[in-house]
Amino acid sequence: MRLDEYITYDGVGLAELVRQRQVSPRELAETALSAIQQVNPQINAVIETLEDWPTRFAQQPQQGYFYGVPFLLKDHVTMQQGLRLEFGSRLLHGVLVAPIDTDLGQRYKQAGLNTLGRTNCPEMAYCPSTEPVLFGPTRNPWNLERSAGGSSGGSAAAVAAGIVPMAHATDGGGSIRIPAAWCGLVGLKPTRMRNPPGPTFGEAFYGMGVEHVVSRTVRDTALMLDATHGPGVGDKYQIPPPAQPYAKVIQQLPSPLRIAFSAKTYNGVPVEPACVQALEATARHLEALGHHLEEAAPEFDAESFDKANLIMWCSFLAAAILNLGQMVGRKPSPENLEATVWASFQHGLGLKALDLEYAQAVQNTVTRVVGAFHQHYDLFLTPTMPSTALPLGLLNANDPDLDAQGWYDHAYAARLPFTMPANMTGLPAISLPLQQSPEGLPVGIQLTARFGGEDTLLQLAAQLEQTIPWRNRAPSISVG
Repeated sequence: MRLDEYITYDGVGLAELVRQRQVSPRELAETALSAIQQVNPQINAVIETLEDWPTRFAQQPQQGYFYGVPFLLKDHVTMQQGLRLEFGSRLLHGVLVAPIDTDLGQRYKQAGLNTLGRTNCPEMAYCPSTEPVLFGPTRNPWNLERSAGGSSGGSAAAVAAGIVPMAHATDGGGSIRIPAAWCGLVGLKPTRMRNPPGPTFGEAFYGMGVEHVVSRTVRDTALMLDATHGPGVGDKYQIPPPAQPYAKVIQQLPSPLRIAFSAKTYNGVPVEPACVQALEATARHLEALGHHLEEAAPEFDAESFDKANLIMWCSFLAAAILNLGQMVGRKPSPENLEATVWASFQHGLGLKALDLEYAQAVQNTVTRVVGAFHQHYDLFLTPTMPSTALPLGLLNANDPDLDAQGWYDHAYAARLPFTMPANMTGLPAISLPLQQSPEGLPVGIQLTARFGGEDTLLQLAAQLEQTIPWRNRAPSISVG
């Protein structure tokens, strides 16, 4: 298969070619590896390719929704036995090998995906830009001087450039939606516990962390969720399953929806004019489609929200670093952790149980306030980000001048006011590449639904994909 032909297909399309025996899984894998060779030197999205992929793939079930489709795993959280996992960190470099398949890692195999390598991510996924000291920055295929976002920036850059049709991603504060917005992709953050976090976590990141994929089409995102959702053995909680498969849901037009929209951030952070204009254009388009739009936003105390976030993030980070260090027999230090990660680790070590009790009480309050808001509105429409892709180097996680609070204020409160609330509340949210800036950079638009509302999100996303198509847009760095 030629690269210029390969890039015209999404995952569903490639899987159909395999089913029809028009192409083999091996041919697809070799094409994807050729794509890595062509564009990865420019974008630095893929940090490892697996030489033994034929053996690994042959040991998987020879079936599944995406049988034979090339796939990449983010260097974070999800495990497939025998693969290296380094969390973008010198602390783990070269020594941590996955001892098991996590539940999600196993479900990717059951879906028939052919994992060919790992993608770059910031150290411990603790930065909204992918620029780790260990592997260097991932560059945005739309503009090589701009960030691809984080923490799933390697996955997003690889998909945007056409290396694979979709790739694994995680989201604890926006890490699926940020790079999707900046790289022009579909990025769905599922409802808390929609995909299984086990067996390594009962609820990842106090319920704020979830996993899914970044993709180029709504149907890939929907069908992948069909393949992976549902509880794992021993999960702490279960949520109701969807009434019907997501792949079927997106084939139906949504009923008229009541949609709140706002370009105002919860904490007063200013929003670039291009992002405001993109939101307003999308709102007008949705009204033309027959939906009811109303300017409104949930209101909660910004100071308490940010204080609680910092506590939970640093607490979880400290525990993760201690556990990972013990696993590999290395002591965390400023020599193997980046400056702001080290500072946040130290901050986490100094927290008390009562601090975490406070944070979770705030989480409960915010969750109930936003939940009540969604009793009145089917969806909440905002820009995904307050800016287009930032220049590389602006979000420097190795800045020795920033303590934990300074890093949170600089990298999170100032950059992620639209994405973080969905993590604290556990609600599903999706970023769609609906608009572009005057400079031609992608502008992501975010939709958030009530708890368990992925069906509503995906159904409207499919309608927007048909009426504001984005498949004909391509970054300057692209395979073929």
